[in-house]
Amino acid sequence: MKRIALFVDVQNIYYTCRQAYGRQFNYHALWQRLNEQGEIVKALAYAIDRGDDGQIKFQDALKHIGFEVKLKPFIQRSDGSAKGDWDVGITIDIMELAAEVDAVILLSGDGDFAMLLEHIASKHTVETQVYGVPELTAKALMDAATEFHPIEGELLR
Repeated sequence: MKRIALFVDVQNIYYTCRQAYGRQFNYHALWQRLNEQGEIVKALAYAIDRGDDGQIKFQDALKHIGFEVKLKPFIQRSDGSAKGDWDVGITIDIMELAAEVDAVILLSGDGDFAMLLEHIASKHTVETQVYGVPELTAKALMDAATEFHPIEGELLR
């Protein structure tokens, strides 16, 4: 049975699904789909913690599905801009787990992860899959993955 590690860039998926479709991503449908492909041995969702009730409910729902939720505080700068991305954290976790699984699945459209996928695919015998909104996913990331899966259909709610 294929061993799967799943990594979700929550902010990226939330905003790209909202921008492209005006809808939300269906994490439950994804989980069911991946369970048919193999055993999900690790599932990490990376989010920004603003501490509001809606986010807490969402994070609890992810945990109920089977995700480990990693939170980073939301930082509002004095100039009004915001900071809070998980690129380094996601990269470290993927690099540590890539040798232990058959497939690394990343939900993100961020092209910064292309080099990471190329690296782990060359260093380990691991399949790399990316789920993203096609028109908002970097071509470099799509090209770096063994498989690209467009977020559409039952993956939206």
